[in-house]
Amino acid sequence: MFNLFKRKPPKEPGTSARSAAEVAAQSWLGRLRSSLQRTGSSIAGVFTSKPIDDDLYEELESALLMADAGMPATQFILQNLKLKVKQTGSKDGAEVKALLVQVLTELLLPLQRELDISQHQPTVIMVAGVNGAGKTTSIGKLTRHLHDAGASVLLAAADTFRAAAKEQLMVWADRNQVDIISQDQGDPAAVSFDAVMAGKARGRDVVLVDTAGRLPTQLHLMDELKKIQRVVQKADPTAPHEVLLVIDGNTGQNALAQVKAFDDTLGLTGLIITKLDGTAKGGVLAAIALWAAQRPAPGVKPLAVYFIGIGEKLEDLQSFRADEFAQALIS
Repeated sequence: MFNLFKRKPPKEPGTSARSAAEVAAQSWLGRLRSSLQRTGSSIAGVFTSKPIDDDLYEELESALLMADAGMPATQFILQNLKLKVKQTGSKDGAEVKALLVQVLTELLLPLQRELDISQHQPTVIMVAGVNGAGKTTSIGKLTRHLHDAGASVLLAAADTFRAAAKEQLMVWADRNQVDIISQDQGDPAAVSFDAVMAGKARGRDVVLVDTAGRLPTQLHLMDELKKIQRVVQKADPTAPHEVLLVIDGNTGQNALAQVKAFDDTLGLTGLIITKLDGTAKGGVLAAIALWAAQRPAPGVKPLAVYFIGIGEKLEDLQSFRADEFAQALIS
């Protein structure tokens, strides 16, 4: 397996001779905490000099709802937190907050999985998302990380509905020195088919298909996604091997609605959560995790959050770690 986005956990303060990877990991965690600071402060403030009683749990419920966790996930978190408090006999706010981090980590952990591109050659990855979510930029960053990990990548410019999409993807292809398959006003499915065939002929490790940005309510465009998927399967019956959805972290509970709609259409395997900057609430990942745990999908790969992004730079897209995210959300 190619080692994508591998980051060593940061060492405890006071250790000496930290490696560049450890420094980078510490920097990433600090920036993630800063990005979720508004939510983290709201939740952490619940535990400040308060007895562990019903009033505290009511305040925590409000804070989780304000963080866009949604009612089902909020109730799930509170029920499990109360159970852990009872089991441990915790009476201190700091201890209960630590238990809350544990509950959230356990909820999010099934979403944590590495992107494996070693099982197929090429691994065909379809990427969807609404306009403005950062889909094409995320594809460009992912291409760079794949390239740096030693994987050969071929891009498919199948977002033929947006005038600048092909040009934007071509810039990323040029930066990363990878090939791109495109057509002037071409059919998205035809571009995708040609890209998979070219990926097989050229021995590429990964074919990344940039599909058109669309809203789940645009049924004709959602049908186009199904068509792309069907046509890709004609080029490779086992493909697509991954179907990713790019989600804007600022969209709150609407993000869950998008996940459900695109999953109904395509059968999602993974998510990329972007724009987790200072305005993002982040709690929607708890809602997504609870839905994914209850998702009726026999024979379908469990849903993963492969990557999260907190900025525009290449290093601002990193692999998702449940414990890091839970700590950042509640710190």
